[in-house]
Amino acid sequence: MKISARIASSRPLATTAMHGRVETLRSQGESVIDFSIAISHFPAPRPVLDAVAAAIERERIMPYTSVVGALDVRTRLAAKLKKENDIDAGTDEIIVTNGAKQGLYEALYALSDPYDTVLIFKPHWPAYVATSQLLGLRTILADLPEEITPALLDGLGKPDIVIINNPHNPTGKVYTRRELEHLRAWVERIGARVIVDESYEHLIFEGGHTSLAALCDWRDIGVVTLFSASQSYAMMGWRVGFALAPAEVVNAMQTLQGPITAAAPHLSQVAADVAFATGAPRAMMADYRDRRDLAVRLFAEVPWIVMHAPASGPYLWGDVRSLTLDTVGFAEALLEEKRVAVMPGEALGVPGYIRLGYISDDVATLREGIRRIIEFGNAFVAHKAADRR
Repeated sequence: MKISARIASSRPLATTAMHGRVETLRSQGESVIDFSIAISHFPAPRPVLDAVAAAIERERIMPYTSVVGALDVRTRLAAKLKKENDIDAGTDEIIVTNGAKQGLYEALYALSDPYDTVLIFKPHWPAYVATSQLLGLRTILADLPEEITPALLDGLGKPDIVIINNPHNPTGKVYTRRELEHLRAWVERIGARVIVDESYEHLIFEGGHTSLAALCDWRDIGVVTLFSASQSYAMMGWRVGFALAPAEVVNAMQTLQGPITAAAPHLSQVAADVAFATGAPRAMMADYRDRRDLAVRLFAEVPWIVMHAPASGPYLWGDVRSLTLDTVGFAEALLEEKRVAVMPGEALGVPGYIRLGYISDDVATLREGIRRIIEFGNAFVAHKAADRR
């Protein structure tokens, strides 16, 4: 059967593909520890669960809402933006989406034409590149620096669109206010539009979160900011988020969303309404901090990996370049031999690194998975030494 050229040249996201392989192995009775993705062991916040249960009992019939989301939900999301992000927004500048991925696709679709250029810092969330390619855009991949400076930005040319992930997946970098000010001045000067993914806004251990839209005339520049309940509120499977954008961009996103999914599901909107009003998940973050610190300690004495404690996020980003640059091969062999899944750096644009989600399962499983990785890596080192003799 003929498959269109625009999709035939694309591949499934490596992140979801690896998780799918784990699910297949588990369905065959295999016991696999999955660090390839971050699925919280926490449930959704209790107020979310109570609100959804009450909505089912109270309403029974689940109505369609406006494609952009129910007005009362968007009203409260606007209040969240003012309170937590210091952004003034109207309800016509908010669209509720089926997760951040839908918001990303629609924003890129609305802001670009084929062959426009998109700047993406690497390592990167794979969906940024995959979505750009699906839309026929030209990606400019630049190394994520320790610090964003005017000189660095001036060396990146004049992209049409810039995608920023703040806090950053997978390194955990949190952009400072100063860095965002540099970015604001640069995009104003070159006339680029910006998509800012702030899905991890509440997953910060060190430092504070600042929204780019709070520092600029986001309507005039053309800044779209994406939010998601998935990680900040342990609601991965609820598939709900929202986007803040100039009203004309929201209208364009609505035009695209209407014939594809229409509105986000009614119950997901009920859940999002409550989740985004609950603020920072302090108990969850205390647990994540303990897990992060434990994992970093367990890797600290291993000579072939450099693992820093991230300032944010549900992932660890490990440098294994002293061991191998072929982290696809490393990850494949680790899964085959030790039944532990990690994400190879190639999938995120940077060979020689591995990404580990550390928030799933219990602490004993976390310890065991790390033990297996270290055992595998030590054997890898021994084999390399033997080959040289």
